[in-house]
Amino acid sequence: MKITGITIIRNAVLNDFPVVEAITSILPVVDEMIVSIDKGDDDTDGLIKSIQSKKIKIVYSTWDMNLRKGGEVYAIETNKVMQQVSADTDWIFYIQADEVIHEKYHEVIRQTAEKYSTNSKVDGLLFKYLHFYGTYDYVGDSRKWYMYEVRMIKNYPEIKSYKDAQGFRKGEQKINVVPVAAEVYHYGWVKSPVQMKQKLNHVSRFWNEDEELAAKKTNESDVFDFNDFDSLRRFTGTHPIVMQKRIESHNWKFELDIQKKKFSIKEGLLYFIEKLTGKRLFTFKNYRIIKTV
Repeated sequence: MKITGITIIRNAVLNDFPVVEAITSILPVVDEMIVSIDKGDDDTDGLIKSIQSKKIKIVYSTWDMNLRKGGEVYAIETNKVMQQVSADTDWIFYIQADEVIHEKYHEVIRQTAEKYSTNSKVDGLLFKYLHFYGTYDYVGDSRKWYMYEVRMIKNYPEIKSYKDAQGFRKGEQKINVVPVAAEVYHYGWVKSPVQMKQKLNHVSRFWNEDEELAAKKTNESDVFDFNDFDSLRRFTGTHPIVMQKRIESHNWKFELDIQKKKFSIKEGLLYFIEKLTGKRLFTFKNYRIIKTV
C-alpha cells in the first residue's frame, strides 16, 4: 500500500500558516509528500525547503488571482497537485496548511487505510475535527464548525476537489467514506488579533468577487475581535509534538468567557440536542458514510 500526501500553499510566511507543522505531522504516515507552491509575495519556497525529508517533492504553480468566487482557486490548485500523484499510489492524504495530525493517530490511520485499500466500495476516509480558536486553549463547539471532513481519498481519476477544496466528489456525486478514529487539529483561527486580521485580509481576495468590497473589508479594522463567538469550550488534551515549538513561542494570551453563549432559539435547541445525544441534526454532509463488512 502506498500513501501520497499532498498540500497547496501560497504566502505561508505572510499569513503565518503552520504549514511546516502540517506537512511534518503526516510524514510518518505517507510514503511521499507532494507540496505545490505558488511563490507569491514571501519566501514560502524557502520555508518548505527547510523541512528535512527525502519524502518531500516540491512542484510549482501560479494561482489565478482573478478567481474570486467562493474560494474556487483552492479546488483548482488541489486538483492540479492531485494530477502529480503517481499511478502506483493507493491513497491520497490531503492536508491543508493550517491542519495538523497528532502523532497518536499515525498507526490507526495507516491501519484503516490498509484495511480498506482493496475495498472498491470505499472512496475515502472521514476524519473528525477540532477547531482551535483565538489561542491554543479554546475549541469551537457550535454548529458553525464542521465536525467531520474527508482527508484521505482513493487515487481514482474521477475523484476531484469540490468547490473550495473542503471536500471531494465524483462529478456531482458524493463519495462513499468510512470513519477513521483520528482527529484533524485545525489551527486556522489561532493567531494574535493583528495576525488574524491580516490573514483574513490576505485570503478575502479569493472569496469576494467584488474587488472593491474586498478592499473595503481590508480597511475596516486593524485587529480581529475574538470575543465575537457563539460557543467555545476549553481544550484539555495535548497538542501534537510538532506544534510544541510554535505554541511555546506565541506571544499573545487572552481569556475568553466560555460561559457566554450566543445562539438564536433554534440554534440553541439544536446545540443542546447535540450535546445531549452526540448527534448533529440538519447539517450538510459532502459525503456518504457507508457500512462495510
